[in-house]
Amino acid sequence: MENAKIKELLNKVKSGELSVEQAVSKLQTSPFEDLGFAKVDHHREIRQGVPEVIFGQGKTCEQILEIAGSMLKKDINNILVTRLSSEKATVLNEKLDFKYYETAEIGVISPVFIPPTDSIVAMVSGGTSDMRVAEEAAVTAEVLGNQVVRIYDVGVAGLHRLLSQMDVLVRAKVIIAVAGMEGALASVVGGLVSCPVIAVPTSIGYGANLGGISALLSMLNSCSSGVSVVNIDNGFGAGYIANMINKL
Repeated sequence: MENAKIKELLNKVKSGELSVEQAVSKLQTSPFEDLGFAKVDHHREIRQGVPEVIFGQGKTCEQILEIAGSMLKKDINNILVTRLSSEKATVLNEKLDFKYYETAEIGVISPVFIPPTDSIVAMVSGGTSDMRVAEEAAVTAEVLGNQVVRIYDVGVAGLHRLLSQMDVLVRAKVIIAVAGMEGALASVVGGLVSCPVIAVPTSIGYGANLGGISALLSMLNSCSSGVSVVNIDNGFGAGYIANMINKL
């Protein structure tokens, strides 16, 4: 919303023409900028606490740059670009204030440090092969200002590895459990702790894993209370939800 319109809105509140609640509603629902190929939501941070996130997969570098430019004109920082290839990241790095996390395939445009929370998000993964998805979740949560503790390669094939990390698990305010194969890790973690567990099935596994469907169904059918599930390979979604829970 342009400054003149914001001033007009505030003057209407001051004069009693609009209530505070009505003004907040107007601020929450506008504006967006129509770029033709994209409608950029400039007030998402007001509504949700986090700016619009750019999904990099399927977009050209030129499209990402134009969307980012629209957001930067509104003084928006920490613009996340998910599913971003290293080739596209190289181009963005030449043109923007930019940081790239290669394993997570996440870029951050106009990065600004946010002091991390005192409470922790525990990032638990079944195997090293799940690391791309786990890092997508971990980096998302970190960029949004959370203290993340990584516990990798502690799958159920060697349960003692997970149990050796109980001191961290019981201190966590929320846990992200990432696993492929049969996806049993989330159920085991959920049965050990009192905090919410966000389960992330990955597409890692042999044929009957069905590209992550087996892990997804296992997690959806978990008998451990307090386990919720996001989509296959959706590390970003898990990190975003963990941020919301951790900052309640």
